[in-house]
This record gives sequence, structure tokens and C-alpha cells, in this order.
Amino acid sequence: MAATGDAERSERGRVLGLDLGDARIGVAISDPDRRLALPHGTLRTGAPQDVRAIAAIVRQNGVSRIVLGHPRSLSGAAGPAAHHAERFAATLRDALGIPVTLEDERFTTVEAHRRLAEAGARERRRRQVVDRSAAALILQSYLDRFRSTG
Repeated sequence: MAATGDAERSERGRVLGLDLGDARIGVAISDPDRRLALPHGTLRTGAPQDVRAIAAIVRQNGVSRIVLGHPRSLSGAAGPAAHHAERFAATLRDALGIPVTLEDERFTTVEAHRRLAEAGARERRRRQVVDRSAAALILQSYLDRFRSTG
């Protein structure tokens, strides 16, 4: 496991964060130094257009790794949504040829809603930006973990 962490810390290029939902995929991207996750937007789900859109973002931004939210239950068990994320991660790995890491995303959507409310965003605006905000929280969690162990 340490060798994997070392390899991830030595990688170059931005990291793309994804929050996979039923209708939309929230997208966030790291800065070049992999310190900060920035909301990037949303994509509509649906193969193969969603994979093509992600591939375009990867190419345009020099992305070398994708971090995909892994929606496990509170107990840590993997339900249907977690299995869907695992299959989507495998599809991305095969299609793009770059590493895809699954990141625990428990509470990220709730946290995104809370932060947006604290920032004064109206309910309608929160619904519009919550997916990309959740993607940024997932990605920032990943970035912080590897920065603190590096």
C-alpha cells in the first residue's frame, strides 16, 4: 500500500474529482500543484456521452488521475450506488487509461448543502451547484490525505 501512495504523490498533472449521481455528474478539478479542489461544473449521465465528456476534460486539463466518489452506507457496506460507482470507475480506467481512485463520499452532498446555505446561497441556487460542490469536497478530501502523508 505504501508504494501506491508514493506513486500517487509523485504523479504529475491535475486530479479530476467526480460525484456520480442518477441524472448528473458533479465535476471538480485540482490546481496544478494538487493542493486545492475547484468546482468545475456538471455533466449529464448517460453512456457513452458522459465518458466522452470526461475524456475531453481530461485531455484539455492535463488530468493524470480521477477520484470518483464511492457512496457507501453509514456502516461501510456497498449497496447498489456503490456498485454502480465501481463499474463506472472500471469503465473510465478502460476508456481513458489513467488511474481512477474510489473515495469515500459519505456526507459530501449534505456537507455541500450546508456550506452553500452558510454562504447564503438560496435553495434554488444550491440545487444547481450542489453536485459540483460535492465533487470538490470529495476531491479535496483525497488531496488533503495525500498531502498530509507526503
